[in-house]
Amino acid sequence: MTLPKKIISFLIFATLAFGASAWGGMVTRFYKEPWYSTIIKPDFNPPDWIFAPIWITLYLAMSIAIWLIWINPKRVEKIIYIYFIHLLINGSWSVFFFALHLILVSLIIIAIIIFFVIWLIKLYYPINKLSSFLMIPYLAWLSYAFILNFYIFILN
Repeated sequence: MTLPKKIISFLIFATLAFGASAWGGMVTRFYKEPWYSTIIKPDFNPPDWIFAPIWITLYLAMSIAIWLIWINPKRVEKIIYIYFIHLLINGSWSVFFFALHLILVSLIIIAIIIFFVIWLIKLYYPINKLSSFLMIPYLAWLSYAFILNFYIFILN
């Protein structure tokens, strides 16, 4: 693959990942308040300002990880499909949590995303170890989000 094709493919992956992020962000912006301010949150709920930089970093890492798989001649096409299914499910969390206020369904969605991320880490590893490692912070954040979502469910 030539350098211009590699650059274009990275930009496509990044655009699609950040597109999912933008979709979730838009839903959050429109539906978060006043509902979110009225629910009980655990003491370890982070401040709102922390979410944007964390998600930007994670979406960038996800984009690099899938792109490294894409440009690798050993890639398996099904991994790309699994990644995009995971991305769609990831983007849907905001709809169920912020727009529909379905806290339990949102918790289940995070569990499904965690399953997909673990699956992707395992699929990435034999093809590109760096891709696997780039997904670990995402898995850690999702684990924290799962616990946070769980406590919000219990408290409300």
